[in-house]
Amino acid sequence: MDARRRAVLAAGAGGAAALVAGCGSSGGGGGDTESSPAASTSSTASAPDAGTELARTSDIPVGGGEIFKEQKIVVTQPKEGEFKAFSAVCTHASCLVSSVSDGTINCPCHGSRYSITDAAVEAGPAPRPLPAEKITVSGGTVRTA
Repeated sequence: MDARRRAVLAAGAGGAAALVAGCGSSGGGGGDTESSPAASTSSTASAPDAGTELARTSDIPVGGGEIFKEQKIVVTQPKEGEFKAFSAVCTHASCLVSSVSDGTINCPCHGSRYSITDAAVEAGPAPRPLPAEKITVSGGTVRTA
């Protein structure tokens, strides 16, 4: 009976560890020094096969954005001609963000919202901004870098 009790307790501890890991941050806690990542954009010419084409620039609304679920990237256009890219994975519980509206990137799981300009947290429980992603913008096309 004692061995069976140990097995049940060990299984419960393993499940609890997996649950905590799934909801925790991957960057080592809330002490990150990177408070507002700068998205990398480039308007310089690049090779046509430099990356995966995400969209035409005309497909990204000014003051809004588009989510590319397969690539787990969200591309925003805060101002005319200014394109930013961020991870589409929420920093709270790793859900994919689901919409971009009213100047924020929105997560459906727990209500976190991020700025379309720099991905700063505008409403929690997200512990930190969305990480920046590298893109290139050339010839009216937005591509992964």
